[in-house]
Amino acid sequence: MTDPVLLPFDTRAAFQQHLGAVLARAQATLVMFDPDFALFRLGAPDVDATLRRFLHGGGQLRLALHDPAYLEREAPRFIRLLQDYAHGIECRRTPRGLRSLTDSFCIADDQHIVRRFHSDHLRGEAAFDAPQQTELSRQRFDAIWAESQPGLQTSVTGL
Repeated sequence: MTDPVLLPFDTRAAFQQHLGAVLARAQATLVMFDPDFALFRLGAPDVDATLRRFLHGGGQLRLALHDPAYLEREAPRFIRLLQDYAHGIECRRTPRGLRSLTDSFCIADDQHIVRRFHSDHLRGEAAFDAPQQTELSRQRFDAIWAESQPGLQTSVTGL
């Protein structure tokens, strides 16, 4: 077993680098929460390719967010990914009562995590091979997920 690695960060480049590393390590599950996913680059070609490999291998992706407008408007690759892998992706929108939640995180296989302490800031940390570091955020995600409703779906009449 690999020793846990904890890496603090405070820049956009470092966040995106650690996010890429978490996404690349995912084998079975990815759970993500962010108010709008604007900094996650879900529409970028490299992120799209990583997520396609993950989903093609049978991975399951769950996203919870407050507002899907950014993804609908600025991430057409992600919308195509959602269409192509609808069986492996589920997106939920938080209810009004949870819109005050401002943290942001991505957890892969309950082993690796990148999180920003507040979605308006870039300060955060990444942890690899550290299931104990993912536990609290995973519990938060499960609670958010339980309260949220389906959102950001593609349909014949929609996106």
